[in-house]
Amino acid sequence: MSWALVGFLVALVGVNVAFFIGWWRARLTHPLRDSPTIGDALIGFVTDFFDALGIGSFAPTTAIFKFRRRPADELIPGTLNVGHNPAAFVETAFFVTSVAVDPLLLTAMVGSATLGGWLGAGTVSRLPRRAIQLFMGFALLIAAIFFAIRNLGAFPVGGEATSLPGWRFGLAVGANFILGALTSVGIGPYAPCMVLLALLGLHPLSAYPIMMGTCGLVQPVASLQFFKTGRFAWGPSLGLAMGGVFGILLAVLVVKQLPLEKLRWLVMVVVAYAAVSMLRSALKTPQQGVEQPA
Repeated sequence: MSWALVGFLVALVGVNVAFFIGWWRARLTHPLRDSPTIGDALIGFVTDFFDALGIGSFAPTTAIFKFRRRPADELIPGTLNVGHNPAAFVETAFFVTSVAVDPLLLTAMVGSATLGGWLGAGTVSRLPRRAIQLFMGFALLIAAIFFAIRNLGAFPVGGEATSLPGWRFGLAVGANFILGALTSVGIGPYAPCMVLLALLGLHPLSAYPIMMGTCGLVQPVASLQFFKTGRFAWGPSLGLAMGGVFGILLAVLVVKQLPLEKLRWLVMVVVAYAAVSMLRSALKTPQQGVEQPA
């Protein structure tokens, strides 16, 4: 195991220790500590199960939240980052240690995404409801488009490389900074990161540790910002965490194959409908200043 990979794993454990400490402290100051429901845990189980199979968890969870009308729209980005992080930690540790990829590329791309996530979450955690609704509405539309493109076989196939030389390395690192910032808004990095790396010639399988690693470090770092402002839903995030870890373990250790194309079409329809619903809510929400948690 290389020193770069060891350093990455140390950073992964370190930020997640900080995450759990921050979450524990937040329970003392969070304005609304509602209890998680069985439905919250079930959402985490199903969406993180899909996540390990490459479908993603942010867009489906956002769609379900919108249908349930819980939590409030402005709390969804923080709830996604906080609630899905424990599962992302397990997922990252598994893929990073079992799939071959250049450790330097992995470390640099995840590091830049983490910086983007920290800066992005600091901004998102203070945005008014209408701005978040607009961001997430367009994010859901983009996710639905990616689902359709993938099912139609229009994704770039990628190359055979496990590393990227020269300018390709720099472009990948810079682009992942942007994807890390967008993660804090609720835009999952899976599809755009896979497309980027495939276009640059990386082997599709080698993209997985980078995608997982991006979530594994960006989500806990972004969550620290959401803990400060209280812009996340306590009960739903705890429910996602409890169910999500079991969903990841089932997908990684037990399930080997599912009809993913049919599942992606179903998820695409649900996500597209939720996108329209989110944008309609944004149009109905009056412009206003930054809302503070009640």
